[in-house]
Amino acid sequence: MARHKLTDTSLKRLVDPGIYSDGDGLFLRVRKGGSRQWFFIYKRGGKRAELGLGGYGQGTAPVSLALAREKAEAFRNKLARGEDLRPDTKPPRVITFEHCMDELLKTKANDWKNSKHKAQWEMTLREYAKPLHGLPVADIVIGDVKECLLVHWQKRPETADRLRSRIQAVIDYSIAHGWRTAGNPARWRGLLDKVMPKRQNLSRGHHAALAYADTPKMIAKLRQSTGTAARAVEFLTLTAARSGEVRGALFPEIDVKAKTWTVPADRMKAGKEHVVPLGDRALALVEIMRQRSTSSLIFGGEVEDRPISDTAMTKALRLASPDKDVTLHGLRSSFRDWCGDCTEFERDVAEAALAHTIRDKTEAAYRRATALEKRRELMTAWEAFLS
Repeated sequence: MARHKLTDTSLKRLVDPGIYSDGDGLFLRVRKGGSRQWFFIYKRGGKRAELGLGGYGQGTAPVSLALAREKAEAFRNKLARGEDLRPDTKPPRVITFEHCMDELLKTKANDWKNSKHKAQWEMTLREYAKPLHGLPVADIVIGDVKECLLVHWQKRPETADRLRSRIQAVIDYSIAHGWRTAGNPARWRGLLDKVMPKRQNLSRGHHAALAYADTPKMIAKLRQSTGTAARAVEFLTLTAARSGEVRGALFPEIDVKAKTWTVPADRMKAGKEHVVPLGDRALALVEIMRQRSTSSLIFGGEVEDRPISDTAMTKALRLASPDKDVTLHGLRSSFRDWCGDCTEFERDVAEAALAHTIRDKTEAAYRRATALEKRRELMTAWEAFLS
């Protein structure tokens, strides 16, 4: 078919309404009133289709004859390659927070320390972050995150902090995949720390802690009980360990001769094996539990081969404690405050007893070399204080 039938001169003379061909599918439509538009006609699968190319000599972006021919030629080349000229009419895909959350959880499938850690992440994001689920991740603003956190901010500060951290991880994941171009509204420093209300201070940080002066009273009350939960809480207090470390403790981890308890890396927060020196009372507790145990778990629960629950331990603690708001984790703060106020042991020895990660390489090396025996002295003094 002939091309380039029209010229700039002839176009200026076209005033009668109608359709005028430039050849090979390119046409100019002149309407009543004088408006003129370029369009391209083609057939695909036996069906006729028409695509607009813009107005000639009008509007804010007029399409000249040369430009119309250029656009038409581009269409012809696409048709020759078998491509579809129809514009994509599907709405753009909206990536929601929930989609990013699911993808992040899949990515972390092999990173979990244990099943409890996995369950905590999933519950926090699926339940507590639910207000964000349906929002396009690209549109989430600081106010959305703030509202999500406020529900827990004062009464459950640790929950709120973990929720914020995990929301930040989800949004970071979306940014890394190009689904969001703005910054992360869940970032704490310089952002949320400027808009979140101040918290009511607990007695010790985020975990309600028992004043160390009251811990001997609590221990004495625990010893009046014969229950497994009471024994587990006493062992936790004596060793300044975390709840999960104690609940999962196994008899093979105890070296009676060396008077140590070796907690494997997969049960430690820092992911590193931790050796705990044990005093006489701690070893006696292990022997008491060995006599009644039916599995390798030192503190077994009601269900066979399952450890005692956090709930049971917390109940036993609060029954024995003068402070009914105290938490299991807060007992670590009680120990740390006693170390600082009542002993002359170096700070790094107390921190090593709590298995806190130290970034200073020199200090970390010192701990590895000498801290075990120093920690034994410290834990012996702590046991004596509690008794």
